[in-house]
Amino acid sequence: MSQKLKEKSLSPEMQASSISSRATAAVSDVSEFDQRIQSVLHAAGEKKALEPTVLDLRGIATFTDFFVIFTGANRRQVQAISDEIVEQLKHRGTPASRVEGYQTAEWILIDYGDFVVHVFDEKARRFYDLERLWRESKRYDISPDQIGSQNSTSKAEQVL
Repeated sequence: MSQKLKEKSLSPEMQASSISSRATAAVSDVSEFDQRIQSVLHAAGEKKALEPTVLDLRGIATFTDFFVIFTGANRRQVQAISDEIVEQLKHRGTPASRVEGYQTAEWILIDYGDFVVHVFDEKARRFYDLERLWRESKRYDISPDQIGSQNSTSKAEQVL
């Protein structure tokens, strides 16, 4: 490593302070988001998804506007969360462009074009740490009680 690069490297303390200073916002009401993102949040909430986070990438990335990120406790829950999201959005007229990683279920990516849903198992979420990689984005940490089955149509109502 060159001397100039070493001099420009941040100390661990400086790295930690720069990470903690990123824009994080609490959302008082998920209705602030696009209806499709609200549907994703509610669908994941019905499957008890953990650590819901939305990253606003507008002005940072050209390939999408938002990342919607969740964690599942195990492989089956990760798949159940992604299944519910795909099914509810398809039912509302928004099919996924593509779904990647379903079989291994460590990290399932569901692409909707202007937003991308990431459903991780706990280990993969910590390893890939999208929130750190995209730390320039505006980050919304969503409270789990904001994404429950409130405002969403139950499966019994969908059948009728």
